[in-house]
Amino acid sequence: QVQLVESGGGLVQAGGSLRLSCAGSGRTFGNYGMGWFRQAPGKEREYVTAINWSGSSTKYADSVKGRFTISRDNAESMMYLQMNSLKPEDTAVYYCAATNEPDSLTAKEYYNYWGQGTQVTVFT
Repeated sequence: QVQLVESGGGLVQAGGSLRLSCAGSGRTFGNYGMGWFRQAPGKEREYVTAINWSGSSTKYADSVKGRFTISRDNAESMMYLQMNSLKPEDTAVYYCAATNEPDSLTAKEYYNYWGQGTQVTVFT
């Protein structure tokens, strides 16, 4: 089992950057595939990006490709999301999540553990 806590959200002007962090507890953090998801008001939670257990493979939703970068540090039980060139449509609560289904990194249904979320608001 792993507990997850996000941080780093905030208010940022369009075109700016934010770095989200996800701290995991438990000695098995490195066993899990990890992902970032987001949920805007009135919308379903959607996949943003994912990374495999070792960090050697990453995936991105088309809407964030080229702007967001996911990374992880298993020694520190941390995962990060660097968000650049932010747009108002990136406004949402961002969640980190962990899965032990390595072949289903983009599907939220396969994620077993979730953080509480951190708000990101992008204004013009």
